[in-house]
Amino acid sequence: MKRAPTRQKLLNILKKEHDLTIDGIMEYFTISEIAVRRHIHELENQGLIKRNTIKQKIGRPYYTYELTVEGHSTFPNQYDKLPVELLKDLEELQGSAAVNQLLIRRMEREKAYFEMEIKADNFDQRIAEVAKIQDEKGYMVEIEKTAEGHYEMKNYNCPISNIASCYKQVCDNEKHVFDELFAESEVIPRSCITNGDNFCKWIIRRPNE
Repeated sequence: MKRAPTRQKLLNILKKEHDLTIDGIMEYFTISEIAVRRHIHELENQGLIKRNTIKQKIGRPYYTYELTVEGHSTFPNQYDKLPVELLKDLEELQGSAAVNQLLIRRMEREKAYFEMEIKADNFDQRIAEVAKIQDEKGYMVEIEKTAEGHYEMKNYNCPISNIASCYKQVCDNEKHVFDELFAESEVIPRSCITNGDNFCKWIIRRPNE
């Protein structure tokens, strides 16, 4: 369902930042606080965000806002039960090795797609192209260059988290793909959505030149 730009922006902000006070939310807007609160109220009515009351020992309580489960589900995902059920059926019928082989086949297909789409040899441009591809696939990617010239890549959404939560090999395979794409670099996973983190974070170190 298409939403007003301000409401979609609110959902995007809370997807990235997890939970925020109204002051934290207002840092992202130039419109009035009254207008933003009106949009927040509408999203609360739709069941997409919820308000948490934070009590303090001294002073009045304050509120933070975060996405509900339904709010998270508005982002690209493959939460349908069927893929996991099929993998579990395959495991029951033919054993875990068959599932591993199937996931390896998917990994090889992903790697081949990256290699076909990525044109750059330059490290910085290659990072940008990988981020763009992942973002188009629904991973909600942000990249940040460190002072040392390395990159932090964050994925705020995992379109296949239902599968990855049951079969951790999916995350291992993703690292293998990144290792292949950045063969001269060290790729270091720092956080993972399937472990309960708010985002998946990768450190991709600049190759020694």
